[in-house]
Amino acid sequence: MAYIGKAPPITTNLLEDADQDTKIQVEESADEDIIRFDIAGAEDFTMAANTFTVLSGSTLAIASGATIANSGTATGFSASTLDAATTVGDGTAEDTKIVFDGNAQDYYIGLDDTDDDLKIGLGSTVGTTAHIVIDEAGTVTKPLQPAFHVEVTSQSDNVTGGGTAISPVGFGTERWDVNSDFSSNTFTAPVTGKYLLYTQIALGGVTTSMTFGHIQIVTSNRTHKRAFHPSNLEALVGGNITNLTLNVVTDMDVSDTATVVLTIANGSDVADLYPNIGDTYSYFGGILLA
Repeated sequence: MAYIGKAPPITTNLLEDADQDTKIQVEESADEDIIRFDIAGAEDFTMAANTFTVLSGSTLAIASGATIANSGTATGFSASTLDAATTVGDGTAEDTKIVFDGNAQDYYIGLDDTDDDLKIGLGSTVGTTAHIVIDEAGTVTKPLQPAFHVEVTSQSDNVTGGGTAISPVGFGTERWDVNSDFSSNTFTAPVTGKYLLYTQIALGGVTTSMTFGHIQIVTSNRTHKRAFHPSNLEALVGGNITNLTLNVVTDMDVSDTATVVLTIANGSDVADLYPNIGDTYSYFGGILLA
């Protein structure tokens, strides 16, 4: 290039300061076509055809208020490693987020400015289809976690005794059913996992002639059973009323089902299933634990 302060055709391959530790070289070796930037005795940056390189140990600093623009056609416009202390957002009242742009699905981690909660969810819009929500008190919720709770709607007269099984027990009232996994008295697992399932049954009309019974939570993989002696329960509770409970943690595969089954042997079919007797209710519920 033309030497600054001299008329052409005088040229040089070096521009440097007085103590020669800061310089720009355009020809370190013959015809290499690389511009090299040395600052305070170290080479920090180079420019080759179509490429600007920040060398190891150097920093490309973007001042506050500056903008990095991507035309939308550039490729490789990213950094593979973030700084150990990286701030997303500048304190403006707006959603801040990191979006994972996948092929079939996108996911985000972001601060929802609407309620100031940290959310992890599906898609690229913070707050939409939130899977995990953390509030400022440290409370963690999973709004879409499979869970249900259903109750017996009305009394069923003379439903069991003499070995008659109620299979499945009918639950007509839904208190909640996240993702609509309960239908026709049956819970269907939406994903494979470990589920907590629980039930309580209120029975009236229990007699001393009823000598054996069991309540079951029947799943596709196994049957969980609790045996009981109706006449002993009746004698303890009084008023021909009994209250049966069963709680289990069980493994379920996707599309496996769970129902409640009740059987009382001997006597006659005079025991009645109740939605409630006093403070005792008939219900069935569950939630995915892991």
